[in-house]
Amino acid sequence: MGSVADDLRARTAARVLALPVEARIQLALSLGDEDLGAFIRSSGLDPASARHRLREQRQRGRTPSGCAAGERP
Repeated sequence: MGSVADDLRARTAARVLALPVEARIQLALSLGDEDLGAFIRSSGLDPASARHRLREQRQRGRTPSGCAAGERP
């Protein structure tokens, strides 16, 4: 027997998968914008600085690839 949360998660996934691709992309972008807005409000940073900090955090600990650096074999 699943939990209420499991049922809700399954129904949400089914509703999202039933959307056309364009609507799913728009939903993903709007959720990202909402998350960025929440980060800006909680950090007190301006939008450009907040984006910069998030990019730095995302890159921390990653090994740069040759193709990302523009190197050719």
